[in-house]
Amino acid sequence: MEVLEKLRILSDAAKYDVSCSSSGSNRKNKNGGLGAAENSGICHSWSDDGRCISLLKILMTNYCIYDCAYCVNRFSNDLPRATFTPDEIVDLTINFYKRNYIEGLFLSSAVFKSPNHTMEMIFQVVKKLREEEKFNGYIHTKAIPGADKEIVEKVGKYVDRMSVNIELPTEEGLKLLAPKKNKESILKPMKLIKAGITQSIEETKKFRFSPKFVPAGQTTQLIVGATADSDLKVLRLSEGLYNSYGLKRVYYSAFIPVSTNPKLPAIKSPPLVRENRLYQADWLLRFYGFQSGELLDENKPDFDLALDPKCDWALRNINLFPVEINRADYNMLLRVPGIGVKSAMRIIQARRFSAIDFYDLKKLGIVLKRAQYFITCKGKHYGVKSMDGEIIRNYLTEKPIKFSNYQQLSLFDQVSIEDKYIEIGGQF
Repeated sequence: MEVLEKLRILSDAAKYDVSCSSSGSNRKNKNGGLGAAENSGICHSWSDDGRCISLLKILMTNYCIYDCAYCVNRFSNDLPRATFTPDEIVDLTINFYKRNYIEGLFLSSAVFKSPNHTMEMIFQVVKKLREEEKFNGYIHTKAIPGADKEIVEKVGKYVDRMSVNIELPTEEGLKLLAPKKNKESILKPMKLIKAGITQSIEETKKFRFSPKFVPAGQTTQLIVGATADSDLKVLRLSEGLYNSYGLKRVYYSAFIPVSTNPKLPAIKSPPLVRENRLYQADWLLRFYGFQSGELLDENKPDFDLALDPKCDWALRNINLFPVEINRADYNMLLRVPGIGVKSAMRIIQARRFSAIDFYDLKKLGIVLKRAQYFITCKGKHYGVKSMDGEIIRNYLTEKPIKFSNYQQLSLFDQVSIEDKYIEIGGQF
């Protein structure tokens, strides 16, 4: 098979893996080397300063020994198959980089023959790129669950970031849809990577030029909607991963119906709105000081698809509002819908010099469309007269609600993108 045909097949197969972002790596160029990861990133992502950054994102192979019901590359699926040799991937990476098509490599793979065999092929690629081609650009690879500790450690010394995809949020889900996988085999490489990163940081403190191990950290991916697991279970798992394994990021991927397996939910389109709500909640966990138990509980295990999680939390805790913008501390300001991390800091800094008026808030970056219902300025409230959560919700969603018949949206309701406004990023 020609390399270009392999590239077509394996780049298309890689689109289902979303666990990548800008590198955050500090790997510096060496004399006579090619490329740099320090100011670069990865495919179709955005850096903090707004730059679009690119990556060659491919699978090593889409031949797989597993038959996971949710995966398009499962061995029982009838689709074109291909396998790159390590040399082919190296040649593609270098040639694409020289043509300024990419700034790095994202290399994933189905499990071919065995986890160790797959990791050994990945190792050959990254070793040749670093040592023979002197490539200093960004490299992100997978750590294959079930592979030996030694091979994972070897790969970790050459790459900037590694990821171990958990895929399903519970062990019950794995048993149902991916019976050959188990929780322990997935978490084991995560523990190994965390230990290697910690050791590398300590060695760097003692020895200035100590070799780095996965300097840009590790990530994972969770599939949303393939099982009946609630948003609460997904969010609790993410919170545990951040706290226990120091993950840089958890990525959420709306389940794409690629199979008619009776064990899978019968949906016509991916639950993209739900995926977005989890990303917003994840942001609240990492930067806004929230905990999963505050955003959801057993009585409300799923997010309201019509409201972002921060507004939803505020309406369920309406007794805490309105807060006075000139007196609230930083942590409370972060919990006001429409106020983000940067705007909260601006408020703290601005009120040192004079009291803030309502009309000053827009200049500070506050989203008044949401914030006005939850704040006062100099004792004056600019929202609706009533602090009734249902009334405020009606204004926030901009759709009339029949309160007597109101029901929370079902997990599997059909929600079209055209009917729902999806907030991506911005102030919550």
